[in-house]
Amino acid sequence: MKSRDNLNDYVAFVTVAREKSFTRAAAQLGVSQSALSHTIRGLETSLGVRLLTRTTRSVSPTEVGQRLLDNLAPRFEEISSEIASIGDALDKPAGTIRISATDYSIQTVLWPKLSRVLKDYPEINVEMINDYGLTDIVANRYDAGVRLGEQVTNGMISVRIGPDIRFVAVASPDYLRDNGIPETPYQLAKHRCINLRLPSHGGFYVWEFKRDGKEVRARVDGQVIFNTVMQVVEAAVDGYGIAQVPEDLVEDSIKQGKLALIMEDWTPYCEGLHIFYSSRRQASKAMRIVIDALRYQRD
Repeated sequence: MKSRDNLNDYVAFVTVAREKSFTRAAAQLGVSQSALSHTIRGLETSLGVRLLTRTTRSVSPTEVGQRLLDNLAPRFEEISSEIASIGDALDKPAGTIRISATDYSIQTVLWPKLSRVLKDYPEINVEMINDYGLTDIVANRYDAGVRLGEQVTNGMISVRIGPDIRFVAVASPDYLRDNGIPETPYQLAKHRCINLRLPSHGGFYVWEFKRDGKEVRARVDGQVIFNTVMQVVEAAVDGYGIAQVPEDLVEDSIKQGKLALIMEDWTPYCEGLHIFYSSRRQASKAMRIVIDALRYQRD
């Protein structure tokens, strides 16, 4: 069989192009980096075009390579889905489900719900990856993603897994005693605030407020910055400033007097967490079990 007719070579190309790394692609495919590099060179020689641009620090598709990736990747996803569906029809639920989510959704929804059912399905593996980057789940080969309803990508199938939530402003009583209590978002400029850095744009999470139909987006400053919300909460409890976080994360701290709510009248509810996956991909039996376990049931 000629190299250009070998589907495994194209699978290797798609994996390298998606991962933008021979190291990560080789680990995913279970081959050595040298063997993978040899495969890609052979494919490029067979086709007579360069598919990847390689530097000492990065790997990226050429214009031709990107066009090939855009056309091949969805078809390989469909093939994998069909093969998985055949296995589902014959065997018990099995396989690995990779989910892109934040530490907040993993801690408050995914793990509490999945831990109650996964023991009944030992052949189902679930990989939950902490991700604040609004990652393209198709391009990065995730089976599903978890986001707030308003953040779900168009064209995806989504299922609600949590109630509506509020992102509330909180601070420790000691901080508020020493620095005063802001009554509007405009007064935050005079306060130390705890920032959350988002990897998708390299910038900070913008605090959003709304009252009487008026929306305010506040960019805040402070001494400390984190890239996960759990550390933001800890810093607020320790008195390092004001934080804006999901309300359910700080309910206990508020009841215990470690944190106090501020500007509550500026804090509306937003659509809760959803799990979503590509509409092009047929959900496997394992995926359906995971989704059913996570599905939100209103009281």
